[in-house]
Amino acid sequence: MVRRGPRGARALVALPAALVVLLGCSAQGGTDDGAEDGGAGDDAAAGREVALPPADARWDIQLGGPRDVPEDVSIVERDRTAEPTGGYDICYVNGFQGQPDEEERWADSELILRDDSGEPVIDEVWQEYIFDITTPENREALVDELGPEIEGCADDGFDAVELDNLDSFSRSGGRIAEADADAYAELLVDAAHEAGLAAGQKNRAGWDGTSVGYDFAVVEECGAFSECDAYVEAFGDHVLIVEYTEEGFEAACDSLGGQVPIVFRDVELAPDGEREWCD
Repeated sequence: MVRRGPRGARALVALPAALVVLLGCSAQGGTDDGAEDGGAGDDAAAGREVALPPADARWDIQLGGPRDVPEDVSIVERDRTAEPTGGYDICYVNGFQGQPDEEERWADSELILRDDSGEPVIDEVWQEYIFDITTPENREALVDELGPEIEGCADDGFDAVELDNLDSFSRSGGRIAEADADAYAELLVDAAHEAGLAAGQKNRAGWDGTSVGYDFAVVEECGAFSECDAYVEAFGDHVLIVEYTEEGFEAACDSLGGQVPIVFRDVELAPDGEREWCD
């Protein structure tokens, strides 16, 4: 079952040293200031340590549009087109499918998955083109295409990137294998790390994304579907949970409240929608 909410100069809050993790990415000289054309991504990553989201914090996911950030909320996820908050900020990038408002960008692309008649394969739930990640050449080309978006998140001051629709293979009519998704995910994670960003796995319970370098998980409705333990087993305390039903929220809070960040939101993640945290 597909479960995903809609899309929707920095001053970072200092994180405790224990939460700052070096992931072995090679640091490059320079600073964010004065980036020249052709080197913005390198400059943004220069000297930056990849930091994980704090576990003992509240978080909010605002893909339906930015809204106020309470003082006790220090982790916020927003779309890549939105402004970061200055806390621990996660940037949303649709890495495996094209956004509905980018039809012209992808409609004639050779990087879109097609059926036997040559027609694009559409994710009917989200009305999005599915990327063709079935060959190494396509995977590399897609990372080249999306790389500037990931680098843009770093340039704008985000700390991490969530790469959505990891499970698009499940809606491809059998045309994409899980192994294709794994191989492509690893390339996207590498691109995030090269930009100085932590990389977040979105959903796909039962698969350990740390095997390809994911640093944390963004999870929808694991309380409702009794899947939270699978993510905690892989990522420890670095699991961010959003629940869309009172029952799922209660289950997640009973199981992991105080251990990992959990938020209850309306499924549209609207700026004026429901929002609640565990006691």
